[in-house]
Amino acid sequence: MIEEGERTVWDDLVGQRTAVTALRRAVAGDGMTHAWLFTGPPGSGRSNAAVAFAAALQCPRGGCGQCHDCRTVLAGSHADVTIHRTDSVQLPIREAKALIKKAALSPVGHRQVLVVEDADRFNDSSGNAMLKAIEEPHPRTTWLLCAPTLEDVLPTIRSRCRQVNLVTPPPAEVAAFLERTAGVEPSVAAYAARASQGHIGRARALATDEATRSRRNAVVAWPTRLTTLGACMRAATELAEGAKAEAEAITGELDAREKAALDAAYGVEERGRRPREYAAELKALTDDQKRRARRRVIDVVDRGLMDLVSVYRDAIAVALGAPGELVNTEMRDDVAELVRASTPELNLRRIDWVFEAREQMVEFNVPVALALEAMMVALKVPEGAHR
Repeated sequence: MIEEGERTVWDDLVGQRTAVTALRRAVAGDGMTHAWLFTGPPGSGRSNAAVAFAAALQCPRGGCGQCHDCRTVLAGSHADVTIHRTDSVQLPIREAKALIKKAALSPVGHRQVLVVEDADRFNDSSGNAMLKAIEEPHPRTTWLLCAPTLEDVLPTIRSRCRQVNLVTPPPAEVAAFLERTAGVEPSVAAYAARASQGHIGRARALATDEATRSRRNAVVAWPTRLTTLGACMRAATELAEGAKAEAEAITGELDAREKAALDAAYGVEERGRRPREYAAELKALTDDQKRRARRRVIDVVDRGLMDLVSVYRDAIAVALGAPGELVNTEMRDDVAELVRASTPELNLRRIDWVFEAREQMVEFNVPVALALEAMMVALKVPEGAHR
């Protein structure tokens, strides 16, 4: 048993008391099942909750956070816990087949757990391939799937799972978490908690990295400055190129390591002969890296889009006199200008246009720059409305 006051694997799940209570009961044998679906808005911690649950299922004490099982699960090195993150915009069939093969094996210990962080990225082929494995699992295999909402998962899969719904954590709890874990000042923690809109990872970055704060400040300043077509094009280019540069900084070193590992595996030297099989493997690696790079770019762009949406939501709240603190309270003058130059109905349509741009990039593979240009033009402040 875990003693009162001891730190556990659940402690970093901010604002998720209801979900944690249900998961702890399942670990104790109340309502345990073979397949779970963790849903919640971006940054709510659905993947972290799934991994914490996996650790608790392996832990002799139900998630103490200190034992070998807990530490290796949290580190991603436990023999019986697989944590799968796809680098593709859609989870491809070959990755699904690898998971299915893994799920059919007997665990080293008492239970095998497979965490799939991107169940919303199953396409028809990979989702259908996964269905039988989830529907008729190995008797000692547990599936933990993660997705933003129920509707993002194929109906045939979600109907086989018990749902755990995570919520957007309250800003006060996020701020307290940042003060405790990142050691930042209360004012910085409060700003990061608001600006992140409950996204824990984003809040930590905003609290600890000046460059991240500067990039966000540039994005939230755009709504009142989109007064000409030139301004719209510049904003689109800045967001697209900034996202590409940030994504390359993340993936560039990894790409180089993967290429070096492939060369070493085939004994390839810079000017030496290459085995016949090498060309196909190199092409497969290059294709994977391109898909990963596109996903990283879209992830970075998506973050900027949510920052844009926060400004339009603030303008709607001010126009309607809604209670509560603004997300962008430090730029209240810009929000007031946006209110003066538009209407709540127009700002609602602008939010829709932002989400349409995201859908075009993710679902229809529209080039990022093109989707952003069309979106920024749609967001343009009407003639005569600006100062």
